[in-house]
Amino acid sequence: MKVSGLADFIETLDKNKELIRVKDFINPQLEITEITDRISKQQDGGKAILFENTGTDFPLLINALGSEKRIALAFGRNSVYELEREIEGLFKVLMSPKDNLWDKLKLLPTLKDVSRWMPQKVKGKGRCQEIRMENPDLRKLPVLTCWPADGGPFITLPGVHTVDPETGQPNVGMYRLQVFEKVLTGMHWHKHKTGANHFEKYKKLGKRMPVTVTLGGDLTYTYAATAPMPENMDEYILAGFLRKNPVKLVKCLTNDLYVPEDSDFVIEGYVDPKEDLIWEGPFGDHTGFYSLADWYPKFHVTCITHRKNPVYPATIVGIPPMEDAYIGLATERIFLTPIRMSMVPELKDMTLPVAGVAHNFTVVKIDKSFPGQAVKVMNSLWGAGQMMFNKILIVTESEVDIHNPAELAKAFIENFDADYSLHFSKGPLDVLDHSSSKFAFGSKLGIDLTQPLPEEVPEDLKTRKKITDIEFNKLLHIEEVTAYKNLFKEIELPALLLSVKKNDAFDIENVIDQILNIEGISGFQFILFFNEGADLDDLFTLMWLLGGNLEPDRDIQVKKVKIGEKIIFVDSTFKTLKNDNFKRNWPNVVTMDNKTIKAIDEKWESLNLGDLIESPSLKFKSLIIGDGAVRRED
Repeated sequence: MKVSGLADFIETLDKNKELIRVKDFINPQLEITEITDRISKQQDGGKAILFENTGTDFPLLINALGSEKRIALAFGRNSVYELEREIEGLFKVLMSPKDNLWDKLKLLPTLKDVSRWMPQKVKGKGRCQEIRMENPDLRKLPVLTCWPADGGPFITLPGVHTVDPETGQPNVGMYRLQVFEKVLTGMHWHKHKTGANHFEKYKKLGKRMPVTVTLGGDLTYTYAATAPMPENMDEYILAGFLRKNPVKLVKCLTNDLYVPEDSDFVIEGYVDPKEDLIWEGPFGDHTGFYSLADWYPKFHVTCITHRKNPVYPATIVGIPPMEDAYIGLATERIFLTPIRMSMVPELKDMTLPVAGVAHNFTVVKIDKSFPGQAVKVMNSLWGAGQMMFNKILIVTESEVDIHNPAELAKAFIENFDADYSLHFSKGPLDVLDHSSSKFAFGSKLGIDLTQPLPEEVPEDLKTRKKITDIEFNKLLHIEEVTAYKNLFKEIELPALLLSVKKNDAFDIENVIDQILNIEGISGFQFILFFNEGADLDDLFTLMWLLGGNLEPDRDIQVKKVKIGEKIIFVDSTFKTLKNDNFKRNWPNVVTMDNKTIKAIDEKWESLNLGDLIESPSLKFKSLIIGDGAVRRED
């Protein structure tokens, strides 16, 4: 499939019955988000949605990559797993030993294919420059205000083009843009990102930094901007491989950067490192919590061009699952082979669970042959590009189907031991991690679920007792405990989930002491605390809360009960200054306001969207305190 611009992809979606068209006016301020949130959380990601009346001259496409099927369509494949097999075959050819001239000559067809993926600069104007906006004005685009506590409208699916001023190496990243004025946005690149690295170099040189933002075009461009590419490798090489055609680039009109000629929109401009920063945010982020306001550079717009009949692309992020979960699936499959064949040869498979919002959880399986190998893999992966942001890394044997929760639970039951399995480390964390005591730095946890070799078994390792009759009602005699769930009863995992009310006098050590006094409680290996209001029957949501709220070395305690018996207590609650001496602001969970929910409920039937889907936000209202982005306990 050869796609040129979003209009072509919309035709493909229509043909494959993967598109919902909404013809009535839907307000880009909150309403588009509310409809999209309901649709995107349906089985297999729901459908892509084309909002044809946005109150502007341009329709808006959203959730375009929000399913495995639609990503495969965008990449011209039958599935992302087909793409994984292609990459594996390519690496095997390129990295296999070459003993003689004939073996080397066999590479020529492959190398010829590789050369075809290289981006090409073409002369003249591109389709993206067919129309030049006479007076550039970002407010003429259907820019979304996504969530009630957002700082304003945000461009959410941009390809941000910069060039290293020292090497001339181009980069395309995806950094949200808050629109402040008709020609002014914030530039939200994090300190670990290549765009921010380029900015620091321009700052040292005392030079204005050219920046160009593209929207739309072939969706391989959108994916490539999100991909964890190695530093100084052109993202459009990856896009060329995905689309099996080189990306054709044209020169911008007001700066010297090059962009894909079939983009739907091009927003040219600059960032001046000499200027004061601008207060940007908050923003309802992919973690499911608000990322809080902070200082970021200003992006000044000098020119806006677009193709004839362009489509404005957007995405929303928030409590998973959403569109970014499927983008993460593509990354998982595309980058598995390069990691395995260049860094971790024992790696057999890897998955980024959706509830882990890309960086909180990673599960891998390995071929194990020597003591400590799982720990070696942990350290290797924590040093591999954006894997440095991973917080909880679980390692299993190669026989385990890591995509099957039941098999993972079985691996926990059979191989977990508090002394053998837990490995704590420290390192960089994603800027969006709100749970660490320090900004963008904190602890990590590796969990070794491989079968221990004789050299790895602690001398006092004992067979765990079976969980016998426990007076569970005694848990509810503890004032702070409001509910419990016994996972051993359901899936034979020796874990106990507790809902706790964190009142002013809440003291987790006191609660733990009372729990330890309950007869038979030592049969459990794990006891996890969640805030009152969390649904203990919803394991997906609990996993999301666990990953988001956990600082491993602070929130995990191993209590010795008897010889060879230990209980691991895990505090997955929201942290406060009063109860936990947590000194950073804790963000609120991202949910829609009741007014917008009611408005969409009333419109739903007239929009021909099928049976009414209840707002996903309603489930999480009990976890919120206050109306703003910051959770206020006082």
